[in-house]
Amino acid sequence: MTLARFGTDGVRGLANEELTADVAMALGRATARVIPATTFLIGRDTRRSGTLIQAALAAGLATEGADVIDLGVIPTPGVAYLGERRELPAAVVSASHNPFADNGIKVFGTGGSKLPLATEAAIEAAMDAILADPDGPPRRPTGHGVGRISVDERGPDEYRVHLESSLEGRRLDGLHVVLDCANGASSAFAPGVFRSLGARVTAISCEPDGANINDGCGSTSPDKVANAVVAGGADLGLAFDGDADRLVAVDHTGAIADGDTLLALFAIDLAAHGRLAGNTVVVTVMTNLGFRRAMAERDIAVRETSVGDRHVLAAIDAEGLSLGGEQSGHIIFRQRATTGDGMLTGLILADLLLRHGASLAALSDGVVVRVPQRLVNVAAANPGRLAECPQIWEAVAEIEDELGDAGRVLLRPSGTEPLVRIMVEASDPDQLDAIVERLSVLVREVLGPVTH
Repeated sequence: MTLARFGTDGVRGLANEELTADVAMALGRATARVIPATTFLIGRDTRRSGTLIQAALAAGLATEGADVIDLGVIPTPGVAYLGERRELPAAVVSASHNPFADNGIKVFGTGGSKLPLATEAAIEAAMDAILADPDGPPRRPTGHGVGRISVDERGPDEYRVHLESSLEGRRLDGLHVVLDCANGASSAFAPGVFRSLGARVTAISCEPDGANINDGCGSTSPDKVANAVVAGGADLGLAFDGDADRLVAVDHTGAIADGDTLLALFAIDLAAHGRLAGNTVVVTVMTNLGFRRAMAERDIAVRETSVGDRHVLAAIDAEGLSLGGEQSGHIIFRQRATTGDGMLTGLILADLLLRHGASLAALSDGVVVRVPQRLVNVAAANPGRLAECPQIWEAVAEIEDELGDAGRVLLRPSGTEPLVRIMVEASDPDQLDAIVERLSVLVREVLGPVTH
């Protein structure tokens, strides 16, 4: 068994093989030891393994004396919102956009934000100790010290009210929107929320059976919502992932608008109304060069972070900013949320279209002129040595000099797999392909092939 570890978005692995009940229970115990709290919130998505992993995680927390409040099936941002509102730590059992056989555990600290890396490392160390010696010290509480597990059916309704209030009294009357809920956690939320605000809703992929989450639907398969929008003559399509923390949108023609395009529209709109704090937007290193150029043309500053919405949030909070996001569709409106929220983003997008009296196609036309981008994963025996390889970085420096302002190169090791991720942007497609091939060969030569 390969022990699941914290990655960029929590612990994740094949349910019942990598992420087992034993691991989930140990993680629960470790979390209760490291985070001093009397009560934890837990929610989950619609995966078949969700109740198994959640039960084990809750049992681990209660074993160490913490009370657990079960929120049931609820989007990840809903759990984060309730954690912030109630000032409680929380956890979500979900593998986000992964196939249904995977599962994961995301842990939020008090206040609804993802844990600092040092806290995650402390939880991992405590988990290792528990798995090595489940009956080792400290002594487990007994009697009144044992934690209790209860169900809260009101929490999801609080989150619905929060979403509905996000438009500040405005409505979505006259808008026809197709919602693709990925057969995930938004299935019981999104259609009702949009309808309550006056939108005409066509809902697809809203019948979870435990195994169909993200299966040819949702934000990872936007062609489905695009086809439904065109076939139904809808104004807008919104596709969420399994835990509804990210969004991909499509316009009335079926054209896809990813996180870069949406973030640009939001930044421009907020700046025009004097509501973009610091006149700055936070992005990750994966954000397309075209986005940066679009912001520069409008005198909007860009802050760059590592991949992961935790890093986006940290940068936002460090400078008192209000907006940030990722190309994947995680977008954080800091005055309303502590994490990416696909439904909140969809509501704000729909409101933006109505306020401007324009379609998504019209508003986004020419805003972000994308630079061709290729992302490849190169198998490597020692990806962790990437930073110590001058041959590779000398080649990168030569390529960057060659590209100048017309492109970018990014190399980073995977945090979970024996891979080096190579991202290259260049205006010339032939040059782009040649650079990717050159770097791929060099990485394999220097870091060694993977052997099984």
